[in-house]
Parts: sequence; structure tokens; C-alpha cells
Amino acid sequence: MEFLVNGIMALTWQQVIMFVIGGVLIFLAISKKLEPALLLPMGFGAILVNIPLSGAVDQVMAGVGNVNGIVDWLFSVGIEASEMMPLLLFIGIGAMIDFGPLLKNPKLLFFGAAAQFGIFATITASAALGFSIQDAASIGIIGAADGPTSILVSQVLGSGFVGPIAVAAYSYMALVPIIQPMAIKLVTTKKERAIKMEYHGEDIPKIAKILFPVVVTMIAGLVAPASIALVGFLMFGNLLRECGVLDSLSETASKVLVNLITLLLGITIASTMKAEAFVTWQTLMIMGLGLAAFFFDTIAGVMFAKLVNVFSKKKMNPMIGAAGISAFPMSARVVQKMGLEANNQNHLLMFAVGANVSGQIASVVAGGVILGLVPIMM
Repeated sequence: MEFLVNGIMALTWQQVIMFVIGGVLIFLAISKKLEPALLLPMGFGAILVNIPLSGAVDQVMAGVGNVNGIVDWLFSVGIEASEMMPLLLFIGIGAMIDFGPLLKNPKLLFFGAAAQFGIFATITASAALGFSIQDAASIGIIGAADGPTSILVSQVLGSGFVGPIAVAAYSYMALVPIIQPMAIKLVTTKKERAIKMEYHGEDIPKIAKILFPVVVTMIAGLVAPASIALVGFLMFGNLLRECGVLDSLSETASKVLVNLITLLLGITIASTMKAEAFVTWQTLMIMGLGLAAFFFDTIAGVMFAKLVNVFSKKKMNPMIGAAGISAFPMSARVVQKMGLEANNQNHLLMFAVGANVSGQIASVVAGGVILGLVPIMM
């Protein structure tokens, strides 16, 4: 009967902490409804892989030898070997996005680029704190506000902190409605937040919507070849949406595929959340740096919009710049809500959505640039 208590006797305080972390993620998913499709499987997975002698992870069993655990196997096949899961998720994300607001206001593409400043600022800060260039670059990509990109970049670069980076990226994405208003209010006045913008909704030709994902893929591929898988899968999903002849596939990609891959990705990433590697001071530092990356991104986007206003006769609400991060559509909703709070006649949603979808493009391009630059710097 001794084998019945082996698990209890093998329990460590680090594993108990992981049980608590898993419980917190589940609580946030269910009670607060913060990214439940991902935080819930991540939280449950964190508990699953940290149970002593867990059959969900690879282990050596007496009399049996090496036994493959399903969670470690999914991670090995779906993320480590091929980056399949994050890339497939981009197809679904692309099928969900309407680039129409961006095509109506192409200048908003620059706001998506400006809001990636936090990535590179955080890379610098992480390197200064002693992280290797691979780990620093992986931590910095948290600022992309794009969970799949964070997982993909950290895995390709061989970072030892894939788990903490994934948890930070998705946790802060879920907390965008709390984080962004604080950052925006630090660098704007109520008068600036009340600036009213008139939206003119001219129709975008169908051919423009079809050509856009093709052209973006070609340009991104030529400028940053390492980004082609990220950008290409995102744009392929959007082409499914806009082509008009594959509506059933587009609907499947944006609903069934996204939900299934998100579910599997959440529980699979738990493979990197084993107590001995996760419960460290570096994890706390990564969480802090990830939060700083979100603040830097938001502030950089706002400050870029304020800079544009210096040279423009027609003033733009600087909060539009904050929507340039990749957290779609949460960031756009935050800007719309804050605009209405400052001026109840101020509807900024379509401008914010344009900046937000530009952030989707900019974040995957930034991820590709990092994947291209870091091996050169090593």
C-alpha cells in the first residue's frame, strides 16, 4: 500500500505554489472572464503537470522504463518540433480580422509600428538585468501583446522561459482593460482624450481587400523573411475571409479552428510550467518586465499620435495610438470606452480598430525581425 502515498510524500513546496498559480489562472478565467479559453486550460495544465509522478509528463517508471506523457508529447510535436499550434492559430486569427478600417485610414499602419517600441525597450532592459540575448528577445516580445507570437519566438530562439513568457503574455492580454487606461492617463490630459474625430465610412473595393493580404505577405517576406510564416499564415486566414468563395472554410477557421487550437495550446504550454523551472526569481522578473513592455507599448503609441498632431491641422485623439498594440479587439474597446468617458459624443471605435489591426501586422513582423536579428547577434 506504500505506493498509494508516494505522490504525497514526493510533493514539494514549489509544486504547491504551482497548484496555487494554476488555481489563480482558473479563477481569473471563470470568475473574471479574462481570456477564459486560454487561461483555464493553462491553469488546469499547471496543476496537471505538477502532481508528483504525474502520468501527463515524461517520466521513468520502475520496471517499465521511459513513459511518454501526453502533455510533453503535445508540446514536443505541436510547438517544439514545428511551431505548428501557434502558426495554425494565426490562420484563425486572420479569418477573424476585418482590415477594412485600416484600408480606409492607411496612415494608421504607422501607429501599429510605433506601438511596438515596448518590445525593443524591454529587450534592452532584460539584457541589462543579465538575461541572455535569446531570453531577452523572448521576454521583449511579450510587448507584442500577442500570445502566439510570444510562444513562437521564445521557442524558436530556444529560451529557457517559454512557460513564464506565455503566462505573462496571455495574462497581460487579459488585463488590457486595466493596464492600458492607467498608461494612457499617465501621458494624456482629459482635454486630449476628449478630442472628437469624425469617421467617414467609404466602401473599400472588394479587389483591395483581396489583394491586401497577398501584398502584405510579399512585402513582409521581402523585408523580413523570418516573419513570413507568421505574416503568411495570418494573411492566408484573412484571404479566406475576403475571397468570397470559401465562406464555410473561413467560418471554420475563425471559430472551430481557433477554439480547438487555443484549447490545445493552453494545456500544452503547461509542459513548460513544471515547478522546478517555473518557481524562480527569473519568473518574477519576467512578469515585471512583461508588464513594463505593455506600458512602454501603450505610451509609445500615444506619444507617436501626439507627435503627429504637432504637424497636423486636423488633430487626432492621441488614445488612437494606444490601440496600436496587437491585443485585438480589447485595446480598441478600451480606447472607445475612454473616449466616451471624456466626451459622450466621441466615437473612436473604427479608428481604434484600424490601429488595432495594424498592430496585429506589426507584431508578427516585429517577431520575424527579432527571429532574423538575434541569431546574427549571438
